[in-house]
Amino acid sequence: MKKVFGLLTAVGLMTAPLAHASTVTVSGSTSVAHVMEVLAENYQNTTNTNVEVQSTGSSAGIRAAKDGTSMIGMSSRNVKESELNSSTKEIVIARDGIAAAVNKANPVKNLTQEQISKIYRGEIKNWKEVGGEARPIVVVTRENGSGTRGAFEEIMKLQRTINGHKVTAISPTAQVGNGNGMIKTIVANNPYAIGYISLGSVDDSLRAIDVNGIAATEKNIVAGDYQIARPFIVLMDKQAPKNANDFINYILSKDGQSIVAAEGYIPVQ
Repeated sequence: MKKVFGLLTAVGLMTAPLAHASTVTVSGSTSVAHVMEVLAENYQNTTNTNVEVQSTGSSAGIRAAKDGTSMIGMSSRNVKESELNSSTKEIVIARDGIAAAVNKANPVKNLTQEQISKIYRGEIKNWKEVGGEARPIVVVTRENGSGTRGAFEEIMKLQRTINGHKVTAISPTAQVGNGNGMIKTIVANNPYAIGYISLGSVDDSLRAIDVNGIAATEKNIVAGDYQIARPFIVLMDKQAPKNANDFINYILSKDGQSIVAAEGYIPVQ
């Protein structure tokens, strides 16, 4: 099903609500899309309702929900009031941690939030400064507009204000990867790289390091001990079609939330 979703284009999605009113269109955060595609597939199998999911990034998903080019938008960061209008509603469907991930060959097992921030600011440049090998750190970040990047910057205090506007404090020398998948590939193939990805996307190709001595686990996020965490949000118009509301109700149901848990995220129900 993911291959089918991957064939969708932004232009096609913009016309989908008009051309196929019976189809539920969903677009936005690549992190939320990871679980949304599974939810959509299961929902289609049980209801015979077509659901199309496209990974376009949180900012694009928020805009799509606001201007009506998508029935449902997805965001993996908090939404600013300026990005909404009076008819847009937000619904939290799950919670997720953001894992600071390194290559499995990297001996560093733990970093403080301050150390991670300094690495991303370019103030710590070599692994030997944090207990690793005497090799330069390859810093990997997400693209602009990524909800994961927005949440990571906010939590890790990686923003600065210039002329009244918030801008990133991440070093301009950092490599940029579009989506969790690309970040994983870069880190998994470079023993000196560090990146950040959705906790639900962590697999055996890399390793999530402890932060402030706390492991990145669901238990620690629920307890409030692991601090790098964010909500998974969907946005839709208050007058959205019934089929879109029915899909959201399914996501929030016992069956939908069991899928959220099975995919490695934290249910909200």
